[in-house]
Amino acid sequence: MQRPFNFSAGPAAIPLEVLERAASEMTNWHNTGMSVMEMSHRGQAFMSILAKAQADLRQLLAIPDHFKVLFMQGGGIAENAIVPLNLSRGGEVDFVLSGTWSQKSLKEAGKYAHTHVAASSEATHFDHLPDPAQWQLSKSAAYVHLCSNETIHGVECHELPDLNALGSPAPLVIDFSSHVLSRPVDWSRVGLAFGGAQKNIGPAGLTLVVVREDLLGQALQVCPSAFNYELVAKNDSMFNTPPTYGIYLAGLIFEWALAQCEGHLAGIAALEQRNIHKAQLLYDVIDRSELYVNPVHVANRSRMNVPFFLRGDDGKPLLEATQPRNAAFLKAAEQSGLLQLKGHKSVGGMRASIYNAMPMQGVQALVSFLQDFEQHHA
Repeated sequence: MQRPFNFSAGPAAIPLEVLERAASEMTNWHNTGMSVMEMSHRGQAFMSILAKAQADLRQLLAIPDHFKVLFMQGGGIAENAIVPLNLSRGGEVDFVLSGTWSQKSLKEAGKYAHTHVAASSEATHFDHLPDPAQWQLSKSAAYVHLCSNETIHGVECHELPDLNALGSPAPLVIDFSSHVLSRPVDWSRVGLAFGGAQKNIGPAGLTLVVVREDLLGQALQVCPSAFNYELVAKNDSMFNTPPTYGIYLAGLIFEWALAQCEGHLAGIAALEQRNIHKAQLLYDVIDRSELYVNPVHVANRSRMNVPFFLRGDDGKPLLEATQPRNAAFLKAAEQSGLLQLKGHKSVGGMRASIYNAMPMQGVQALVSFLQDFEQHHA
């Protein structure tokens, strides 16, 4: 029996092979007589799980040796406070606003640092990423914050900016929560990257931080010890009890990602090409349609999160899910095995999140449904 296709923005779909393997190992991991959930986080069994997860992630993302990989808790929202507690030194921080999540980051950082908006697309309802050439960067900023994929508005930065070329010596901090593992990362342009796991990495509860070593040791005195990157790094993510089962599942997903292959491509390269094809297929049918519309500038469209709106009889986008045409769309989609397509409550409309775990068949099924629904309701 075909499982429904889950388009949730997060917690999101996990590859079926990973779920089945986790189920088979649930009560007895590798003949230890224990579930991973029952293991001591300092025992030999779990330490082997942690070491392999770290090694596989480094291989997937080609993380240089001078970056530390931290497995933490709190999600991306907590990192909005943890990053300035560690890097701001109480000074100024530059922010690029391209959607809801960068707005939230700005507000939270304001509790610990002086924030400066270097660029914003709020005036046009976050329909694009401000051109880096137009960013008004501070000379003394401790770092520059960019949400490199806005989950709600569907805006993605496809090429990370070179801050040195823009005249800023500050490190770039990226929130890559919703597109981590979907494409390579240019670490020469990044000082720190963070992300909640519940999009492409695994279950909610695990947070990934990849930080350049020279940025450690700068935490404010008020920074809680468990959130001090230097302490977490020195203790190999074991300063406090880490989210052990989340790390285990993330490790299974890293293995799955490494095993992906298309021709001569493997791992991230294959996943990126697959994600490009999936996104293009979906955007093409939306752009050719008279019923659906995506407001994001083509150059900044997300490959992971595709928001779209149905038009009303007057041609204007329908926002409220309770509007009859939207309600009919969501009901018919669910009956067709296409789940969780309702857009975020702050913007309305629809949203299809097509992370790594979403197979091409799922996108093809959605495209067929979109075309059929338009034929019957346009």
